[in-house]
Amino acid sequence: MTTNHDIQVSVLGLGAMGSTLAAALVRAGYATTVWNRSAHKASDLVAHGATLAGTAGDAVRAGQLVIVCLLDHASVHDVLDPLADELAGRTLINVTTMSPAQAREVAAWAADAGVGYLSGGIMAVPAMIGRPGSAILYSGSAAVFDQHKPLLELWGTSTYFGADPGLAPLYDLALLAGMYVMFAGFMHGAAMVAPAGVTAGEFAAMAAPWLAAMTGGFQGFATVIDGGDYTVDGQQSLEFSDLGDILTASSDQGISTEVVAMVQRLIHRQVDAGHGKDGFARIMESIKGS
Repeated sequence: MTTNHDIQVSVLGLGAMGSTLAAALVRAGYATTVWNRSAHKASDLVAHGATLAGTAGDAVRAGQLVIVCLLDHASVHDVLDPLADELAGRTLINVTTMSPAQAREVAAWAADAGVGYLSGGIMAVPAMIGRPGSAILYSGSAAVFDQHKPLLELWGTSTYFGADPGLAPLYDLALLAGMYVMFAGFMHGAAMVAPAGVTAGEFAAMAAPWLAAMTGGFQGFATVIDGGDYTVDGQQSLEFSDLGDILTASSDQGISTEVVAMVQRLIHRQVDAGHGKDGFARIMESIKGS
């Protein structure tokens, strides 16, 4: 296992997240070289002990371990493709958000270049890094994960999902999907009560504990879905789950119904197929395209 003084680390990309990741390394005593297209973003890091590289190539040459936190898949290739020879024999941890297929493609590129590769999916906002609740998901080289886990744990709880470099990005995007749909549901509710003079803050005070309590139902849904039997007792039926009243109330309040209408369509697809007595979890089949 590595210690703080065993390895030179380079961080490419100093947006809000990249800067925060680099800062955690500097605080922990890692010799850290940083690079960004806009060099001024490195000023605070340099003031605290990081070394600024003039080019991405200089940064790669300075580090045995290269952390990449760039805008997207194309940015990763724009920066790294010219540096394939420089990266050979080094280790690359890519925490840039990208699709599973893109992560697998970068992993194949890295393998061709002779680079150890690990994908990462960051389940945190920058302010959470290094604090309770921050979690980062990894997949790809088990050897890379095991060797650098002490460093990775500086950023948050580290979980390894196996050799497939696309699996951590898949989990990342799947979890974000749940988050964004939940946020959209909250905003729909806030829009419903706004014409009645209820502020978003007042609604949030009611919604937060309610939605938190409802997450307790995830495991029950999961048990039903994994078992494949949507007829088991104790579930709310799809017929009972009709969202017509919510849609009507939303229209009466003068707001868009598209957030809730999406769920209603998933329900009706199964009801129309003759599954109205089955439990709500059956909308999983609508999402899967069945």
